[in-house]
Amino acid sequence: MSYFTYQSKKIYYSEQGFGKPVVFLHGDTASSKMFEPLLPLYTEKFKVILIDFLGNGKSDRVEKFPADLWQEQAGQTIALLEHLQYEKANLVGTSGGAWVAINAALERPGLVERIVADSFDGRTLAEDFAENLVKERSSAKKNEQAAGFYGWCQGDDWEEIVDKNTDALLRCAKEKRPLFWKSLEQLKNPMLLMGSKGDEMVRKDFLTEYETIAGLSGAEIFIFESGFHPAIVSNGEQAARVIGRFLNCDYRR
Repeated sequence: MSYFTYQSKKIYYSEQGFGKPVVFLHGDTASSKMFEPLLPLYTEKFKVILIDFLGNGKSDRVEKFPADLWQEQAGQTIALLEHLQYEKANLVGTSGGAWVAINAALERPGLVERIVADSFDGRTLAEDFAENLVKERSSAKKNEQAAGFYGWCQGDDWEEIVDKNTDALLRCAKEKRPLFWKSLEQLKNPMLLMGSKGDEMVRKDFLTEYETIAGLSGAEIFIFESGFHPAIVSNGEQAARVIGRFLNCDYRR
């Protein structure tokens, strides 16, 4: 297992495959394990790098997550890119990882080539975000399948991690924290916004939000007609083809 040190703590990462480096960034309450079943779809064309953000998966635990969690995790992503010393890497972030990917590119565009931002709310959190989050997390912790996913990703302390993450996101919403370090108009890297119409965990008007972001940043948009959250998982094979084409590989529909 590979680790690098960030602010005196160990962060886990792994590398598999050959080709252009692509860093996959997991969402909240998940870990890099969420991408493991998808690896055969990518590793023949890409050098896939996985990371467990601090407090998740195989990385060191933290006392609590900050309210500006996605900016902090962008700092961890930048540190990983510097550690690996790749000339440029692509970033694929899903759910919370989408905010992380965009923030990393906004802060250090020279380290990043292209960005895929999958299944997220966009520039702001929806007005009912906090209310829906509490309901969703409370229900998920009691659901055998959801609890099994948490445990698979995190280990025996999954419930504590979920609670810490929920607390951080509620503070972010309550304090109306900005979700990006800089304006999206300053984004210099090509970006693909991806999602699915069947996703019940993103804001209801996310399509309109994506169109607004595209207007500000020049991003491309690809929306699947069906699929649960996140699209990169529920539309696995087609998503791999879409992402592959965007990252200038020879995937075909």
